[in-house]
Amino acid sequence: MNKPLRRIAIFCGLLILTLLLRDNWLQYVKADELATDDDNRRVNIARYSIPRGNIIVDGKPITGSTENKSGDFKYKRTWTNGPMWAPVTGYSSQAFGANQLEKLQDGILSGTDDQLFFRNTLDMLTGKDREGGSVVTTLNAAAQKAAFEGLGNKKGAVAAIEPATGKILALVSTPSYDPSKFAGTSGDDEKAWNAVQKKNNPDDPMLNRALREVYPPGSTFKVVTAAAALENKIVSGIDEKTKTPDPYKLPQTTTDLTNQHGECKNATLRYALMVSCNTVFAKLADSVTNKGMIEQAEKFGYNNKELDTPVRAAESIYPEDNAPQNAMDGIGQASNRATPLQMAMVAAAIANDGKLMKPYMVDQLKAPNLDTLETTEPEELSQAVSGDTAQMLQDMMETVVNDPQGTGSSAKIEGATVGGKTGTAQHGLNNSEKPYAWFISYAKVGDGAPVAVAVVVEDGAANRDDISGGGLAGPIARDVMKAVIDSKK
Repeated sequence: MNKPLRRIAIFCGLLILTLLLRDNWLQYVKADELATDDDNRRVNIARYSIPRGNIIVDGKPITGSTENKSGDFKYKRTWTNGPMWAPVTGYSSQAFGANQLEKLQDGILSGTDDQLFFRNTLDMLTGKDREGGSVVTTLNAAAQKAAFEGLGNKKGAVAAIEPATGKILALVSTPSYDPSKFAGTSGDDEKAWNAVQKKNNPDDPMLNRALREVYPPGSTFKVVTAAAALENKIVSGIDEKTKTPDPYKLPQTTTDLTNQHGECKNATLRYALMVSCNTVFAKLADSVTNKGMIEQAEKFGYNNKELDTPVRAAESIYPEDNAPQNAMDGIGQASNRATPLQMAMVAAAIANDGKLMKPYMVDQLKAPNLDTLETTEPEELSQAVSGDTAQMLQDMMETVVNDPQGTGSSAKIEGATVGGKTGTAQHGLNNSEKPYAWFISYAKVGDGAPVAVAVVVEDGAANRDDISGGGLAGPIARDVMKAVIDSKK
């Protein structure tokens, strides 16, 4: 063979080798990635070729599927009372993808998860259509309804937790949206999708405020500051007078911090929490120091970037700050930021004798034949405070609700012991915006505490004091707790 032909043959051989390598790379190395790529239309065609498995609450499906009359996608996702459940389920759209449980558990719901491989293989051999599995949640339908109806047309959020396990019992965000309206691919679906986007809707109904929005927690954070003071022996008891001036000069400044009501000079911890003395808790935060306050806040779940429920919650932040800012952080202002879920975790840990459990909303994953594939086991995150400190905090929070001078009387429930803390969080330039009304609480029945709740209302006729938390958010928390208690009877 002459030299030019030999070179051509070698070149052609290299091309063939390259093609073989590329083909094997695509078929074996990249196969799974390409097969599950959302831009691969065949993925969605397969996903919606069967009725989607359901998301279950209290043994009943809150989702379903309806058959399309035309197009590549045979079935379309539906929801029962979509706006109420959207903060839990998320959406599953043929045009716009999916989020939250609909996305995270897509393999189970669509029947493509590896855990269903053996069953799918048998179905293929027998000619049976693939089926989707189900996602059993920890949610309590009555509590969810009470939270959703309580918020009504207000902008806000509710998170409720079972303290002993971390099970999420309610997760509501308003305003909400109906995922059924853009589950398909029509022009109407596109219009509905565009209508709930933040750029077109300043209320941002697709924002999950219970998990993904952070707020200044206001006076509800004072229970954390009280915990830090007790754990660090700054005070020895809740009925011991503190050495607190009124007004209190913020450290390293000439700025006086005042109180909106109550006789707060040298007030005890119990009284200071009951009427929400800013001066007492700001001074305590300064005495604990910024480092000590961070350590205590983190034991309650703050500064955790990877809190998965399994939907990831936004990080609640207690910041590294200078002395005057740390004092304000200690009363839930300055740069202190928390999600409603985080503040429900605070209340839950206190109700659970100081033990903080990881919050979760998926109880079980089930195969189409209802065999259990996975069960979530409760997981302890930390011992936030000692049992003795937790008992003192409970005593204080119950005084907030039961004492005539307390700001949380709106949360009382007949036949239950309720502890709570109101809060009003100032925000905006020079506190120019309407304050956020907060309420955190727990209810005890017999020997246990079946529920802890956090409520935040972003807007409304809020007064600039802690009574607004009791007036706006307290009744919502009460109704959610009562719904949980009644459902267990």
